[in-house]
Amino acid sequence: MVTSKRSFTFYGFSALFAVALLFAAYLWVVLTWSYSSGERAGFLQKFSSKGWLCKTWEGELALVAMPGSTPEKFFFTVRNASVAQRINLAMGKRVALVYEQHKGLPTDCFGETEYFVTDLRELPQ
Repeated sequence: MVTSKRSFTFYGFSALFAVALLFAAYLWVVLTWSYSSGERAGFLQKFSSKGWLCKTWEGELALVAMPGSTPEKFFFTVRNASVAQRINLAMGKRVALVYEQHKGLPTDCFGETEYFVTDLRELPQ
């Protein structure tokens, strides 16, 4: 009887470890592999640090196609502190945001959007 209880405990912990390892591998793949990448240009409208437990920088870019038209909004997340600082300094200005799209994130603890900004360029007004 003692042997079966030990083996059950060993196999239970092994299965739990395997599931945790698979989940960690999935997170690594989703966070490092980008589904798409590109640039969006517009005016930085909103940028703030949000979250109860996991703080992330969330922002909004107003994309204006033609003067007088209703702007489309591009919602984005920033994970890099130096990029977040540069975005804070460029608030209200016309910029081009370089982003990567990461699909399949299991929770919004990594960001509220699937668009992660990695760089920005200030554009002439």
